[in-house]
Amino acid sequence: MQFDYFYGSQAEQFSFYRIPKVLFTDPQFKPLSTDAKVLYGILLDRMSLSVKNHWLDEQSRVYIIFTTEEIMEALSCANQKACRLMLELEKDAGLIERKRQGLGKPSLIYVKNFAVSS
Repeated sequence: MQFDYFYGSQAEQFSFYRIPKVLFTDPQFKPLSTDAKVLYGILLDRMSLSVKNHWLDEQSRVYIIFTTEEIMEALSCANQKACRLMLELEKDAGLIERKRQGLGKPSLIYVKNFAVSS
């Protein structure tokens, strides 16, 4: 397949996932897999939708709902890999926190602000 070039303002027609550079440069995040870093960028992107929908908890913290199936779809991966990437972000890096809601309901995901340590 042969692709055409971008002309003029066409280069601005796409939306992009933003992945913080610090995830690639800070030694603290070096052990994190590239796929986990990409997933973090996707989760950050989903936060803007949560803000629009006013998805805030009692403490005004923004949360997202992003199911394993949605992760599998977004990254074209299997269930096991999707779960492993979420564990990597949660347990290994501390970049997200999941709060279980109960039987049959998806977990709330809090995407942590890596720029501010508590």
